[in-house]
Formats: sequence, C-alpha cells, structure tokens
Amino acid sequence: MARTSRSSSSSSSSSSHRWRYLNPSYYLKRPKRLALLFIAFVFVTFFVWDRQSLVREHEDEITKISEEVVRLQNQLQELKSLSGDVGETINASGKINESTKKNVIKDDPMDIQRRGKVKEAMLHAWTSYEQYAWGQDELQPQTKNGVNSFGGLGATLIDSLDTLYIMGLDEQFQKAREWVANSLDFDKNYEASVFETTIRVVGGLLSAYDLSGDKVFLEKATDIADRLLPAWDTPSGIPFNTINLNQGNPHNPGWTGGESILADSGTEQLEFIALSQRTGDPKYQKKVENVITEIRKNFPADGLLPIYINPHTGASASYSTVTFGAMGDSFYEYLLKAWIQGNKTEAVKHYREMWETSMKGLKSLIRRTTPSSFTYICEKNGGSLNDKMDELACFAPGMLALGASGYGPGEREQFLSLAEELAWTCYNFYQSTPTKLAGENYFFHAGQDMNVGTSWNILRPETVESLFYLWRLTGNKTYQEWGWNIFQAFEKNSRVESGYVGLKDVNTGVKDNMMQSFFLAETLKYLYLLFSPSSVISFDEWVFNTEAHPLKIVTRHDEGESSGGLVAQLKSPFRYRSRKEGRTGNK
Repeated sequence: MARTSRSSSSSSSSSSHRWRYLNPSYYLKRPKRLALLFIAFVFVTFFVWDRQSLVREHEDEITKISEEVVRLQNQLQELKSLSGDVGETINASGKINESTKKNVIKDDPMDIQRRGKVKEAMLHAWTSYEQYAWGQDELQPQTKNGVNSFGGLGATLIDSLDTLYIMGLDEQFQKAREWVANSLDFDKNYEASVFETTIRVVGGLLSAYDLSGDKVFLEKATDIADRLLPAWDTPSGIPFNTINLNQGNPHNPGWTGGESILADSGTEQLEFIALSQRTGDPKYQKKVENVITEIRKNFPADGLLPIYINPHTGASASYSTVTFGAMGDSFYEYLLKAWIQGNKTEAVKHYREMWETSMKGLKSLIRRTTPSSFTYICEKNGGSLNDKMDELACFAPGMLALGASGYGPGEREQFLSLAEELAWTCYNFYQSTPTKLAGENYFFHAGQDMNVGTSWNILRPETVESLFYLWRLTGNKTYQEWGWNIFQAFEKNSRVESGYVGLKDVNTGVKDNMMQSFFLAETLKYLYLLFSPSSVISFDEWVFNTEAHPLKIVTRHDEGESSGGLVAQLKSPFRYRSRKEGRTGNK
C-alpha cells in the first residue's frame, strides 16, 4: 500500500509538471521562455501565411494561363473557320470564283484581338445579368438588381440568345435555352407593346431557332405571336399597338390620342412572315402584309408618312411629324428588308418600290451644316423642316448602303455616297462630346454645325450598326476604326463592376442605372461582327431585324404561294459549321 501511494503521488507530480507549461504564470516568471514562445508563434504564423500566399499566387497564375489558353483556342478556331471559308470559294475546275473572292475579307490579327475584346465585354454584361437579374427583363447594374420593363418576359435573356450563339458562348447559350424551355411563360396580365415584344421576343426566338435548329424556340415564338395577333383585328388592318398578353383586349396608349404609331405598326413584317414560313401557317404573314396593302392605297408621292395612323380608317394623321427618328424609323427599314428577306423576287417587288419612293422623300430632307458641311436628315412638320436629327436616325446610313446595290450604277453611287456622309455625321455625334458618346438627338444651326439636344446616352446601337454595314459593303477599314473608338468610349464611361450603364449626361459622364437589353442584342453584336469575316452571318443568307436578330432569307416565288410551299423552302439542306458563324446553306 505504501508503494502504491508513492507511485500514485509520483504520477500526480509528473502530470502536474507537464501541465505547468500551459499555465500563463509559468511564463510570466520566466521572461526568456516567454520570448522564445512568442518568436516561435510569429515564425509559425509567418510560415502558414507565406504558404497561403504562394497558393493564391499559384491559383492566379493558373487562372491567367487558362484564360490565355481559351483565347488562343478561340483564335485557332476562328482561323480554321476562315480557312474553311476561303477553301469553299474554289469551284469544281479548281479556280477561285471571282465573285466570291471579292467578298472574302482576310481575318487579320488586329480584328481577332478586337473581336476578343468585344466578346469579353459581352461576357461581362451577360454574367452580371446572370448573377443579379436572371430571368428578369433588364439589369440595374448600380443597385445590382433586375427589373421587369417588359412584363417579365426575360427580355435581356431572349435578346442575347443569338449573340451568345454567334460568339460561340455555348455554355451560356445552353443555360439560357433551358430557361426558355422550362421557365419562360407568356401567360401574364401585362399590357405589352406589340412592337417591342415582336422585335425583341418573337425576333429573338426565331433567330435562335434559325441558328440552332432547336424547335423549343419556334414553339415559344408561336405562343407569343398568337397572343399578339388580336392586335391586328381592326377595321383597316392597321394594328393597335398595345395588348394584354393574358386577356387580349388590344388598344392604343392614351398619349397617342387613339392613333397607331407608324413604326410600331409597320415593323412586324420580317418576324411574322418568317413565322409563317417556319410553321407553314399563313395567318401571321397575312396579318402583317395587310398593313402594307392598306398603306399602299394612299402612299404619298414622296413616300414619307407621318408618325400617326388611324387604325379604324387607315388614314395618316397629316398634322403629325415625318421623321426617320423615333416612331418613324423602322417602317422604312422594313420596306427594304422585307424585299431582301424574300430574296428580291417578283413576289416582294412592291416592298422595294415603296422603299425607293421613300428614299426620294428622304433626299428632300437632307441638309448640310456650316461651316463643316455635316450632312443630316431633317424632320418635317406640315410644310416646314426642323433642323433636328435623332441618334436613332443613324440607322439610315446602313440602310442606304444596304439598299444601294438594287439601283443602277449612277444612283447606286449617289446613295452610297449619301450613306457615307451621314455616317460621318453620326460618328461626330460621338466625337463632339467630352465622353465621346452620343446624345439622344442633335440640333443644327447656321454657322455652328451641331449641338447636343437631349444629352443622355442609353447604349444605343444605330451608329455602330451603320458602320458595320458600310464596312461589310465597302471594305473600308476606316469604319472599323470608328467603331473601335466608340467601343472604347463605352468601356471607359459605361462599364461598371456589374455590367454596363448609360449616361444621364454625355457632357458630364454621370451614369444612370440601366443596362438596356439591346446593348447585348445589338450594340455588342454589331461591334463583334464589325471585326469578323464577312462570311459570319453572310448578307447572302441572312437579314437582320431591327433588333439585330438575323433571320434566314427564304425565296418567295409568288404572293399566293401555299403554306406547304413556304415550309418546303425551309427544308432545303443546311450544313452546320462552327458556332462562330452559325448555320449557312449549301451553295
């Protein structure tokens, strides 16, 4: 028992001896050991921190290398696509077709680099939308939230589908496709703009269908179009411009005095004709072509229509403004593009004839400033001209260049020259402000050239759209340089942490809080194509709607063709190439 007691006492003493190292008072009595302990602690902390820093630096390096690999892979794929295009211009005899050779523009390294920058901008805009506003209509980047500007139809998502596809952003496109298939619902008690819903939603879905061949897009386009159709049930066939997506009940907004708007009523032809062609159901085409039939009955000699039309009588409101800007613009655009969409056949000849008449009227609105001789398009009220031009009217240079090829040699050069002069003016809308971004409209005064009127900028695409057309049709790289300068101004003034915003004032650079859906649908798409080979969405096979959604050109043979004939034309074989280019027909 005594040995056991001593053993127990010895064990207790040993345990107590070990635990004293954990007692703070032990070190307070021994300052040297306290100092050694502190040094050891600092050393261990530094060692762990240094290891973590090395890991972070290693991860950063891996990320940079991965990004560079992706960039080089994209460049390689684009170069392969280009070589494929050039190869396809060789005919059976082994000679290069001269007509095709003229249209092949070499894809130089500068174009590849700039295209990559635009693609990165699209990714920044898209991932911001994806993070903060997924499924909603538009992103408010400053407050990092979404808003439903169009009734909650996913406007930015649908507007972006073809841009994602064309840029080869497969993963993003597929995720958006799943949302369309599983979450897009049009059964909403919402007063929708027939015009905006058609160009953004119907056009965006049809373009995604034409590019990908995925029928879910066609099914959704048919659903929303069926909800819009009652808007055309008027005595004249001129549509009401607003309709409830759930209940029908079309009407016009109160601020128009009950009148329909020219652009809103005459900018559905491309989408609804395409829908009839894709589905074989002629009802869509019939509705929108009745509008043109009605307008032709009293089409003026100068082809210029006031912006208000009576939906009951079909008569134009002569007191209202004639303009190629807001509320007039895309009516004239679609006269030309419906002719192109039908492959310029006899069945669509009347569209071209109406457009040429309107272009004679446009020439009557042309004036030039002093002292710099900037060419601009006036607005007209009654018999008087107003020296004002909207930035929206800057689509006109591209339209004139696109339509010039349908004229004989003399007029062709005249209209192309006019297009180039107007493009120079539009470019100077940008260059004349401190931010190098254009205001909403401009006024012209003798001896003072131009000054900005409404001074906001909401990321509009019209000027870069025209630069894209002029570069494609002339090969003049000056238009690429102008477009690049505009892109850089957007990057400098409109890019924020969570997307892109407009400016409240282009003179001060104060930012707003909205990333418009058309920035992804139009502005970035046109900039990307401005630095892409001309085979990417070729003008021989595609026509852009007014929201920059490319639709396949389908030959129309006669005005009375059967719906079966429409479908048959679309069943001709297509070959698929890189998503960088989309789908092109066999030649």
